[in-house]
Amino acid sequence: MALGTNTDAGTAVPGLAGVPLLGSLLDLKADSLGTYLRARHRHGDVVRIAAGPPGLRAQLYCVFSPEGAQQVLASESANFRKDNPFYQELRDSFGNGLLTSQDEDYVRQRRLVQPLFTRRRVDGYADAVAAETRAILDSWQEARDGVVDVCEEMTHLALRAVSRILFGTDADATVEVVNRCFPVITDYVLRRGYSPATIPRTWPTPSNRRAAAALDELYAVCDRIIGERRAAPSDGPGGEDLLTLLAAADNPVTGGDSGGDSGGGFDAAELRDQVLIFLLAGHETTATSLAFALHLLARHPAAQDRAREEISRVLGDRTPGAADLDRLPYVTQVLKEAMRLYPAAPVIGRKAVAATEIGGHTVPAGADVILAPWVTHRHPDHWPDPDRFDPDRFTPEAEAGRHRYAWFPFGGGPRACIGQHFSMLESVIALAMILRDHAFEAVDTEIPVSAGITLRTEGPVRCRIRRPAGW
Repeated sequence: MALGTNTDAGTAVPGLAGVPLLGSLLDLKADSLGTYLRARHRHGDVVRIAAGPPGLRAQLYCVFSPEGAQQVLASESANFRKDNPFYQELRDSFGNGLLTSQDEDYVRQRRLVQPLFTRRRVDGYADAVAAETRAILDSWQEARDGVVDVCEEMTHLALRAVSRILFGTDADATVEVVNRCFPVITDYVLRRGYSPATIPRTWPTPSNRRAAAALDELYAVCDRIIGERRAAPSDGPGGEDLLTLLAAADNPVTGGDSGGDSGGGFDAAELRDQVLIFLLAGHETTATSLAFALHLLARHPAAQDRAREEISRVLGDRTPGAADLDRLPYVTQVLKEAMRLYPAAPVIGRKAVAATEIGGHTVPAGADVILAPWVTHRHPDHWPDPDRFDPDRFTPEAEAGRHRYAWFPFGGGPRACIGQHFSMLESVIALAMILRDHAFEAVDTEIPVSAGITLRTEGPVRCRIRRPAGW
């Protein structure tokens, strides 16, 4: 049936059975990703899930097909907005940056930032990624009993890399603050974003006070560095780090890159908003992809050996650079398959402006719409034996024969992640260096996960490491 907005032609959306008073609230709290999988299995590609007590009950309209994801994110994206409570909580904590802004704000920000994420510009960050990866590898020489938590280690690597690229010589000053403050803030956002009712942030409760203190500390370090950058001469310290380039974007004095038609550059508060969003999205997503790539390879020795053989053949002993991305196709396939099974953004929310027909069903105006890459990436119509790890799903031939939105870890449409190339650059370089130096054996074979702002592990992801045979 044809897709389209403002229609009453579709049938009612089937609902997932829940308990009388709370609907599926307890199931979603206990295991939201498993609940979404069961909903698709029982009722198909468009399912309504009721959650919460009467009077505060949310109705979630879940869309699981690639065709539906394309409609929401791309072909009819103007009808699906970031207007739900979760995004408002993100705005209130991390500001109105690229992840959360809408309408004219988003268009202006994207125009200012886009020139800083061209392939040529991003490729220039390869040396910084390699240096931070080498530091991690050096630290593993003293790993206790030869066991490392790859989730913890890859989070540290990704945060170090994005901080170095954002702040240059000021990276060390931010990493410690982000490590301490981000968990407090993200947990606070999650609790409020998914709660049926919230109290004002200004009330002096322990939770509000802890979050406010963490935000104050995080804002202070960003504001200090931003103030120093804006006060420095254009040829002074800072140079090519991303913050310096953001501060200069479309600035009539410094001559930014965005073409001069976007209504001026960022003020100090807008710069902080962009920095906070880049810190959040730029390290958690890449860390997730790298950690689960290593976990999956640790459980599949043949794939690990195949990746290491490609790395050895292509790189030898030299440090990888941006030009090596196209020369390491199997390493890239491993990462894409890890992102299929463990997408960093397992759930994406939108709100429908107008009544919309999706997959033959009518989604009403004002509905909270849920896309779930976690489910779509396991859709049996597009992924045979979907829970099996198989990097050969991402050969060029296999990708060409599959729906564009059967795999969408970076979103899609006009709001697709601006940092896609940076994430792949960092992931391929880091994974290649790590696998060349170490072989991995899984200690924790089953990893419980949950949907937070990004995919969250519910325990360690430990691997035993050793030097590969032949070293």
